[in-house]
Order: sequence, then C-alpha cells, then structure tokens
Amino acid sequence: LLAQRTAEMHIALASDQEDPEFCPERFTQNYQRSIYAGNRKLVTEKLNGLAQRLPSLPAHIAAEAKQALDLRDEIMECFSEIYQKKINATKTRVHGDYHLGQVLFNGKDFFIIDFEGEPLHTISERRLKKTPFKDVAGMIRSFHYAAFGQLVLNQNYRKEDMPFLEKWAHQWFHYVRQFYLTAYLDATEGQSFIPDDPEALRLLLRNYTLEKAIYEVGYEMNARPDWLRVPIRGVLHAMDEYFRDKENIE
Repeated sequence: LLAQRTAEMHIALASDQEDPEFCPERFTQNYQRSIYAGNRKLVTEKLNGLAQRLPSLPAHIAAEAKQALDLRDEIMECFSEIYQKKINATKTRVHGDYHLGQVLFNGKDFFIIDFEGEPLHTISERRLKKTPFKDVAGMIRSFHYAAFGQLVLNQNYRKEDMPFLEKWAHQWFHYVRQFYLTAYLDATEGQSFIPDDPEALRLLLRNYTLEKAIYEVGYEMNARPDWLRVPIRGVLHAMDEYFRDKENIE
C-alpha cells in the first residue's frame, strides 16, 4: 500500500503538462553529467569528513568506516555509470525528503506529509526536477534504518547473538525493499519517469541509494554519532550489490 501511494504521488507530480514548473523534462547528457558532478562533491565532502573522524570513533565503528573509506575509488566508479549510458526517462518534481517519518498511517491507509523538501538545501535547489527514484531510494534507506537501528543502538543484546540477529534484520530489509520496489514499479508501469531499459532502472536506483547513504554518513557524523554504523553499512551494502551486478555483467 505504501508503494501504491508513493507511485500515485509521483504520477500526480508528473501529470501537469502545461505548467513549466511541473511539466516533466527529458534526461539529457548534460543533466546526467551534473548528477555525477554532484555525487563527486558529495563523496569528497562526506568521506573526507569521515576520514578525519576515524581516529576518534569507537573501534567497532572505525573498522566498518575504514572499509567504506577504502572503497572511495570504487564508489566513484559506480557513480560514473550515470553519465556513461543514455537514460531514456524524464525528471519531475519530487517529494525530495521522502522516508518513513514523512508518512502517517491511520490503520487503513498512508498519508504523505512534509513536501518542503530537504531542509539543508536552498528553496531553489528543492524545486529542481529530479528522477522520482530519489524518493524511492530515500524510502528504501529508511527501511534499512528500521531494520538495523535498534540492533545497532540497543546495548541489551548479547554480543554473541548479534550475527544471528543481523542476519534476520538483513533478510527483513531485503524482503521489504523488494516487495516495495516491485509494487511501485507495477503501479508506475508506462510512466515517462520510468526508464524503458531495466539496466538503466537498476542504475538509477543504485546511484540514488548510494548517494543517500553517503549523505546520511555526513548527517549522522554531526547530528547522531551513535547512529553512524547504519549509513556506513548502507554504503557497504550498496557497494556489495554493485560488485555483484558487475560480476554478472562480466
């Protein structure tokens, strides 16, 4: 149901063909390069900040942070795919700050709230058209927080139980993510913002999921250091999927 409501939001935001502020626009090579340029800046800022904080992090967090930092070149290689392939899709107005905290459930249905966009961005940046996969990736990252947040923060779990618990958290996240994404794609089939090439679709989803996880690394470093393991694991998970896809193609 949440996927259905997400799809209906995006279809509504893409439905006005007259108002230039809302009319969908085709992807261009320049636009795809601009996405990469933004991602390159993001990686430089957030991973440099993480590297500076590394000596002060607890050992268990520092170890995973080091794994992410060691993947910097591969992360940029992953992001570079966004401009190496022509993407036949449109960009539209989107929610811009979409996650579980932006939906209300009354026991029967979901209601989407807070359309002001990402608070750290300027108003002009929030009004820019983007692929709706930015919102989809934001919700998927929120599922990851739901799966691992309490495991990471709860000190009552025995250390020897964590591998078992984390295995099930990962299984839950994988199931919910796939169920949500499948339902969303079923509801948006034929829409102009959905690429007609499955490879391009996976590319967009991977790009924005990784982008969101790296953004969260920077946010948690400054706002909630205890939560830092969750987005770091998000980065590592996204890169694991990238490596698996790469192996399958090769």
